[in-house]
Amino acid sequence: MINNKAIIFDLDGVIVDTAKYHFIAWQEVARQLGINFTKKDNELLKGVSRIQSLEIILKLGKKSLSQSQKDRILEAKNQQYLALISQMNEDEMLPGIKELLWDLKQKNIPFALGSASKNARRILEALNITDWFTAIVDGNDVSKAKPDPEVFLIAAKRLGMQPKNCIVVEDAQAGILAAKRAGMKAIGIGQAENLQQADVVLPDTKYLNVDIFDKL
Repeated sequence: MINNKAIIFDLDGVIVDTAKYHFIAWQEVARQLGINFTKKDNELLKGVSRIQSLEIILKLGKKSLSQSQKDRILEAKNQQYLALISQMNEDEMLPGIKELLWDLKQKNIPFALGSASKNARRILEALNITDWFTAIVDGNDVSKAKPDPEVFLIAAKRLGMQPKNCIVVEDAQAGILAAKRAGMKAIGIGQAENLQQADVVLPDTKYLNVDIFDKL
């Protein structure tokens, strides 16, 4: 049984797959800018902030914009994304996640959300699991994006836990690096070659369970 440990979950790619909605919205942004933006390009946006994502797309298209133009594009992108995620429900949780969160809750193991998304709370509400989390830290709470450890350090503080007693679940290399820089253990979800600094790598969320946390 886990003793004096807490779990910090990323959102996108761990609890739910909102990446497809981000991709649709970013692809529309790129189209309007005359930039070709593929699913492979979209991998570059994993785990980074909204403004950083736009900068990456602009770099791909070798284009530059004024700050006011960037602000308008970011707002339009977010409105489209919000319209897409407003249709979400708990059926969109990734395999095994709802059962895992419920198991942790029943065993009184504290867990938090540590996400770069400013819409994280809205998504949790759509999934009807907001109240399950001991703490929620999202893009509205931080000033530094992953791989900076800020989001996870704030989560640990809100959980009342030392960083060394926290285990992060992430699907992006930037998130794994952030966890390690925070002094935490990290479980990666995805391909091992993309998550080399993780303590454990699982190919899919369905393989997550309390026993894995207990061993770290």
